[in-house]
Order: sequence, then structure tokens, then C-alpha cells
Amino acid sequence: MADQAVVLPSGGPLYLQLKRWIEDAIHNGALNSGDALPSERDLALKVDVSRVTVRKAVLQLVKEGVLVQRHGSGTFVATRTQRVEQSLSQLTSFTEDMARRGMAVRAEWLDRGIYVPSPEETVILGLSSGGHVARISRLRLTGDAPLAIERATLSADVLPDPQKIEDSLYRHLDKSGHRPVRAIQRIRAENLGEQDARLLDLPVGAAGLRIERTSYLASGRVIEFTRSIYRGDTYDFVAELRLGDTTPPGGAKP
Repeated sequence: MADQAVVLPSGGPLYLQLKRWIEDAIHNGALNSGDALPSERDLALKVDVSRVTVRKAVLQLVKEGVLVQRHGSGTFVATRTQRVEQSLSQLTSFTEDMARRGMAVRAEWLDRGIYVPSPEETVILGLSSGGHVARISRLRLTGDAPLAIERATLSADVLPDPQKIEDSLYRHLDKSGHRPVRAIQRIRAENLGEQDARLLDLPVGAAGLRIERTSYLASGRVIEFTRSIYRGDTYDFVAELRLGDTTPPGGAKP
């Protein structure tokens, strides 16, 4: 941000004028992804506003995911992430879905092991008394940019050794004849808690998408229960809708 006379956009409270000025600096390339914002004191002097005004504007931009604050380092312009469209009409693995888009993705394992199931897992997976579950948790990234956190649970008799999974859970299940053929998904907005926000490199309270998926075999058996958190600024979920049956009662068409 070169030294020059600063003219804030007019209209509204002073902190919102400063907020728009910072956003304009990002949009016109004066500030780029990863650039450090001047210190609170320097920015207040440069723009001739109080430090309280600067703090309020910066905190609003952090809340919106435009800026990120790193303890002990300062405030930086957030890395821009490529938006991804994901169809809601096909049951595919994350790896397969990203490969079709030509995107190189990788996973960082957060957990994979055998556990005593929770009451919810017991009911959803239809486990018998004394049964165990395999839980796998992964952080999905493209380059260094995190996209989603996936937490899947399966019966331990289906996945007795989670350590053997390589890049794709569904590819692994396919080998044993346990790949799901249909699923029910529920999607809702969720503000990120501290742990998920840290993993996704977003501020606490930022918008995310929580997706719960229950997957079934052709026999009707529940094979997988997944709870995932996706970045709200990265994903667009797309569904094709068709007009339903408009035949009136009695079977006669209009």
C-alpha cells in the first residue's frame, strides 16, 4: 500500500468506510493474497482515523474471511480459494469428484482407528451389542488450501483395518464389495468452532457447510455415516430439479 493521500469512500459509519477502502485495495491489486496489513497504529496514522475504528473494520473483515489474523505475526489478506461445484445427484468420493475437475487434491489424516461406538453410531449403523466402529478423519486440501474436513464412521467388520486406506475410501470399499450405491445427505449452515476453524484456516465463527451423509448398500444396509464440514467460501452444491408428475387425480392428463 503505497504512501499517498487517502480518501475513504463516503457514506456510513467511519469503520465501514475504512472497511470498503481495504476491500477496494484488495480488489484493485494494491493488496494481494498473503500480504500483511499495516499495523493497527500505522493504518490509523495513514488513514487519519482512531485505532478503535481500525480495529472495528479489521475485525469485521476477519469475520467475513477477507483477512486472517495470526497470533504473533499480524493480519494478512486471506488466500483466495477456487470455488468448486459439486453435484448432489451423484454418489462419488471426494477424490473422484476432484479428479473429474482436474484438481490435484491431497489428504492429511487426522485420525483412523477402531473405537467403541457412540449410541448414535450404534443406531445408525445397526450394530449389535459389543460391536465396534472404524472412524476415519481427514483434512482435504488442494495445494496448501484446506477445503473440507471429513469424518466417516463404518462398522469395524466392514473396515477392520483403517490404516490400509490409501487415497480413496470408496475405492478401498469397492475392493471388498462394500461400496455404497445410494445415500441420503443433509446440508445445513454452521458457524465454525475453534477446532474446525483452525483446520480450515478460517476465523472462529466463519460460515461453513455441515453435511451428514448416510450411505447404503444395494441390500439396504447402512454402510457409512459421514459428518463433514466444508468451507462456505469454496463450495457450491448443485442439484438438477425436474417438474414432478402433474397428472391430476383420476389419471387424465390436462
